[in-house]
Amino acid sequence: MSPIDHEVLTRPSPTDADETRGRRAPWSLLRLRQSQAMRDLVAETTFSVANLIQPLFVVDGMTGSEAIAGLGDNARLGAGAVHDVVSRDLDAGVRHFLLFPVPSAKAPRDFDHVARAVEAIKKPFKDRATLWVDICLCSCTEHGHCAHFDGDGRIDLPRTLGSLATMARTAAEAGADGVSPSDMMDGRTAAIRASLDAAGHDRVPVMSYSTKFASQFYGPFRGAADSAPQYGDRKHYQLDVRSRRDAIASSLRCAEEGADLLMVKPGMTSIDLIQPIAEATGKGVGAYQVSGEYASLLALSQQGLLSNLDAAILETWHVFRRAGAAYVITYAARHARRIGL
Repeated sequence: MSPIDHEVLTRPSPTDADETRGRRAPWSLLRLRQSQAMRDLVAETTFSVANLIQPLFVVDGMTGSEAIAGLGDNARLGAGAVHDVVSRDLDAGVRHFLLFPVPSAKAPRDFDHVARAVEAIKKPFKDRATLWVDICLCSCTEHGHCAHFDGDGRIDLPRTLGSLATMARTAAEAGADGVSPSDMMDGRTAAIRASLDAAGHDRVPVMSYSTKFASQFYGPFRGAADSAPQYGDRKHYQLDVRSRRDAIASSLRCAEEGADLLMVKPGMTSIDLIQPIAEATGKGVGAYQVSGEYASLLALSQQGLLSNLDAAILETWHVFRRAGAAYVITYAARHARRIGL
């Protein structure tokens, strides 16, 4: 009997919801074991650069790079520039990257730019770089929101889920190692998992932004991703910062829908939720040290209000780990060795 057959026969009987999620469930436990980089990312008894993820912004059609206000040496990159950046990051010990593909023009149902951005990294670096791809519509829509809307201005959920699933499948087909939905729509994880499985990408893990708050700390990111909402805010689909029950329920939902890894965002203002979510779901829970959090450390240093920037960054990482974070997404991952991790 093969290992997969043994797993199928010995695990508990599936519920109706399990059957609805797809028929390739055996891979649900193996996705995060299939490479050394994946195993190191979620190892529970070590903390090193292997547990850090470096964000990258790749702008379709761009030549060279553009600085991102507030984020130090992080930049918006063209296909040529990202090659040089990733090469240096790999030499510095970075193994995981979170890609934010930014289109040259707003086209909410055309994801060719996603494939091009993935290929620009995976073709030259193959297994050296483990690439996760952010899955969201905010950079693609004229209004800057993370969803399609109907004629009455309400979220068109079926259409939105279809686009998110297509975007995730496009990333996987281009060679992405994992996908990371950040939109906070109901049912997005199940839709993406089903789409990936149906296309033969059942080994591709889903790292869900499962507890993501409507926060004031996303400013530098929105400039980098060209994703600022053109009207209103995102409080009708992102979490209310006052709500603990909803935050935990949101991660439970993503876990039940097939997410392999979960996440809290922003990291520092969600520190109280990491361990409870991990205990409730049995999943690895990461923390995203978001752009506003990182930019605030740089600003304090620039004003002479931090005696040691590297020590301050390292302190925040250890706090995330102490709180139970399995991994940390941070704009300073490329500096981990210099910082002392």
